[in-house]
Amino acid sequence: MSVSVNGIAHIQLTVNDPDRCIPFWEKLCHFLEMKTLIRNENTIYCIGSRTGILVRGAPEGKEQHAFDQDTAGLHHFCFRARSESDVDAIHEFVTSELDANIIHGPEPGDRFAPGYYSILFEDPDGIRVEFNYVPGQGHFGSGGRLGPDGRGPADRYGDDGLTNAS
Repeated sequence: MSVSVNGIAHIQLTVNDPDRCIPFWEKLCHFLEMKTLIRNENTIYCIGSRTGILVRGAPEGKEQHAFDQDTAGLHHFCFRARSESDVDAIHEFVTSELDANIIHGPEPGDRFAPGYYSILFEDPDGIRVEFNYVPGQGHFGSGGRLGPDGRGPADRYGDDGLTNAS
């Protein structure tokens, strides 16, 4: 037996600089049509758009640990957009309205999936957030690795996308 989940209900992030990160995340969540459910000096929790984002300041004494995507734990997370124009609109918003460190602006990424289009940026603490759009069924569609005539699972993943050793 297996179970098909219905997406991710919420993501909880711990930040070192709540004075900068909490307003950043609340403003981004509101742009994504989410509503604030909890707000205090150290926490923000916004829900809507079929998910929730909770951001809280690190407990006293633990705020010295900087985010590092290459150590155990979160590397980044990615929201699925409904269109390329939504990815573009989000990029415009984070560029003009937020203090985001843009890793890359809107760009195609067919090396990851057919029609892949994404942006990648960091919040004030360096936590990476991606927004992508993949048309149709992506890897499960006719041009995808897991589609009817696909090549199957890749054995390598990196800047070159999904590849096989042979």
